[in-house]
Amino acid sequence: MVEKIHYEVVKKMDTVEMRRYPKILLATVKGLPDNEAFGILFDYIAGKNRSSRSIPMTAPVISSEYGSEKIPMTVPVVSGRNSFSFVMPSSYSVYTIPEPVDSRMVIEEVPERRVAVITFRGRTGPRTVQKRTDALLEALRKHNIQPRDEPFLMRYNPPFTPGVLRRNEIGVEVEA
Repeated sequence: MVEKIHYEVVKKMDTVEMRRYPKILLATVKGLPDNEAFGILFDYIAGKNRSSRSIPMTAPVISSEYGSEKIPMTVPVVSGRNSFSFVMPSSYSVYTIPEPVDSRMVIEEVPERRVAVITFRGRTGPRTVQKRTDALLEALRKHNIQPRDEPFLMRYNPPFTPGVLRRNEIGVEVEA
């Protein structure tokens, strides 16, 4: 079973959940297309790191290239604008995570935060993701809640999962 980020739902508003996420570690590549960034990150968790240790895959995977159905994912991914990230297992810290050998990848510690999330099923084509992003941002405007950053896409399933069974989310950090 793949480890998923644990979170607490603190409030529900229509189709939006307000969640409190704990501090997490991300392995992130910025400025590259998702499929190329995915390869760098996958190599890292497969053992291409200074310790030559493999790291278990977690979910979700985060990415910024919303229409990337070609990514050979094995679990969810998290993405933000112009970045692609794998969430590292909770058993690691910035002090114990293997050091990357590829300089295009960084380890980032994200502090505890509150995130507004809208969940949807299906493929993550650009129009679908934009529609869900617009719905999330409109719900926040309706409730006078300000986003703190850009929305990001979280994907939870491998590409061989039938579209209707895929779990995806659009999230955006908001004021606590």
